[in-house]
Amino acid sequence: MKEINLNQMDISHIVKEKYKSEIIKKWLYFGYEFSEITSISKESREQLIAEFEFPMKIEKVFVSKDGTKKYLLKAKEDLIECVVMTHNHGKTICISTQVGCRMGCTFCSSGIDGLERNLTATEMYMEVALINKDLGGDFKNRKITNIVLMGSGEPLDNFENVVEFLEMISSERGLNISRRNISLSTSGIADKIREFANLNLGTTLTISLHNPFQEEREKIMPIAKKFKIDELINEARHYFLQTGRRVIFEYTLIQGENDSDRHIDELKKIIKGFPAHINVILLNKVDGKSYLPSQKGVGEKFVDKLEDVGISASLRKEKGSDIEGACGQLKRRYQVGKI
Repeated sequence: MKEINLNQMDISHIVKEKYKSEIIKKWLYFGYEFSEITSISKESREQLIAEFEFPMKIEKVFVSKDGTKKYLLKAKEDLIECVVMTHNHGKTICISTQVGCRMGCTFCSSGIDGLERNLTATEMYMEVALINKDLGGDFKNRKITNIVLMGSGEPLDNFENVVEFLEMISSERGLNISRRNISLSTSGIADKIREFANLNLGTTLTISLHNPFQEEREKIMPIAKKFKIDELINEARHYFLQTGRRVIFEYTLIQGENDSDRHIDELKKIIKGFPAHINVILLNKVDGKSYLPSQKGVGEKFVDKLEDVGISASLRKEKGSDIEGACGQLKRRYQVGKI
């Protein structure tokens, strides 16, 4: 069976009228399977089902006591994780860009088995479309308001597919989500940050920093050995100058590793001079990893101290911890039959 590529799908041999072809694609863009398309004949639906493999399906949904939803989706034989968080401003979906990851960050579970494959632009799009539909969204009432590319995988390691996805998801023919409501998170592939900046797509860039000292950062993030902190900060500055969008630095607090006053002092040195924000994150404990979250109350104090030295900062509210909301955790437990 053929894979569906929303941008290049040719169904003219099944539905000859161009307007009917566009109607079918519109249904697909909103996450409907061929069997659900009521505006074409039964014969046409059966032909489409016989010829094309629908990209993805919802395998299982887990709901947290705080309302956060974690989805396990299945594409081919691969399980893909997404999280939907409800905020005052709407619903944010965190999507994956790869199956696995090859960045090897030592505190993260999504890269334990390495990179298995890149997700296609259509697969990434379907993560959003299927979940938007599951939440009650339709052609006139979109439920997803914001997207963060912070799930499993490194978006800039799947550059071309991610750029195509951003173009698709913001298209008027589909879900039409503004790129200003989309954030892309990278572990720090500096040359790709520049390439992405020069496209000026209008998305928010978030950089996983996690430690302001070069040698210490290398211990937890192998990518830091290739792209040094100075280079990374320079590319962050370039991103701001090129796009006018403030860069956000993600900073996961790890007990005894990066939560001291000297780290705050160094953060002030390297970020000084351009608009940036530090998003402080409480570590999710991962099975098989020795790292521990910073002690209770450290996150709030860390943010206060950053603001005292003139750095814009906030503490990310913990959501979905009871359903293993962190990237990669739920998938692994599901695969071994623990849930």
